Amino acid sequence: MNNQFEFVSASDKPALLAFSTPEWLDAVKLALQELGYKVHTAATHSDFLLRFSQVRYQVVIMEERFAANNLEENLALHALQQMPMNQRRHATIVLLGESFQTFTPLQAFQQSVHAVINSSELFLIKQLIEKSVTDNQMFLHSYTEVQSRLYAMTTR
Repeated sequence: MNNQFEFVSASDKPALLAFSTPEWLDAVKLALQELGYKVHTAATHSDFLLRFSQVRYQVVIMEERFAANNLEENLALHALQQMPMNQRRHATIVLLGESFQTFTPLQAFQQSVHAVINSSELFLIKQLIEKSVTDNQMFLHSYTEVQSRLYAMTTR
């Protein structure tokens, strides 16, 4: 299978989308582009997992019914949920769907993602993405600070 990946430079902010609903995909893609992200889209579960393993995406937004009839059949989401944290810590993962209440921490925790967004609030998607990314960065701030200090100490 020959996948053509767009080159991602060190200054780019890559984002990965996994949607089955074209209207939702267009709205989220436009919001991410307005926020300065370089957007890639996955068409299938295997395409999603291949892309996720090859690029350190800063933002991943997935539809709850991506290439599936319901949340339980979303194989890409299940694969993300099973990954060790060191393989997915670099990405802010957001799940979008009709069965969620926006920014409910317990629902996000149950799905092993950083945030859940109800599709009825798609008109606010740009602000909701910004909030999700900022919240995740603030949560990981101490960890990344310690990690960079340790790296600096070991490279002296």
